[in-house]
Amino acid sequence: MNTKSRLKSVTNRIKQAEEKYGRSPDSVQLLAVSKVHPAEKIREAHAAGQTWFGENYLQEALDKMEQLSDLDLDWHFIGAIQSNKTRQIAEHFNWAHGVNSIKVARRLGEQRPDSLDPINICLQVNISGEESKSGISPDTVITIARDVMQIPGIKLRGLMAIPEYSADFEQQRKPFRKLRELLEQSNQQGMEMDTLSMGMSGDMEAAIAEGATIVRIGTDIFGERPKKQG
Repeated sequence: MNTKSRLKSVTNRIKQAEEKYGRSPDSVQLLAVSKVHPAEKIREAHAAGQTWFGENYLQEALDKMEQLSDLDLDWHFIGAIQSNKTRQIAEHFNWAHGVNSIKVARRLGEQRPDSLDPINICLQVNISGEESKSGISPDTVITIARDVMQIPGIKLRGLMAIPEYSADFEQQRKPFRKLRELLEQSNQQGMEMDTLSMGMSGDMEAAIAEGATIVRIGTDIFGERPKKQG
């Protein structure tokens, strides 16, 4: 199956889940996770109508941006953000999904060029409490969000999470429900966030059932990841 066919299959799954779980049509945005896949596959996906792409590795992403500079694409940084990489992320990306500290948010804001709109960010929440996962604790979300939304140069859009995996659909829904409730609680405190970045190939339907507005899909669009070089 080629990239175009895979992409169509994923978008059909999204539409079916929107209908099944009472979501408004087109309320879920597809973020195609293109990390470690070549620029040619991004070009194929763009030709099929996809414009949002997610990257984890900064230098790889910058190389692809140069190769694909003739296309109008929205670039999302979805990996953990190291302080020494914030400048290039602030200069080149439309979104950052893995913001897990006020320090990183402040650096992104300070380093965002004045010629660009504020960079959209999502706070990454360690929703399952896994020691191996980065992200802020759920009980600090409101406090951190309140501080982050005051930083010039960024726009706090919402929350992002990568829950502990479960093959059981109802178990998949629980952490996504918790993240949605955190967003709702934050908005009751005046945050005005509109984004839940949650759900991947194996749990996308559960995320949509619980309110995801962005799902991050890689393998089901681009196939198995080639081994990263270097």
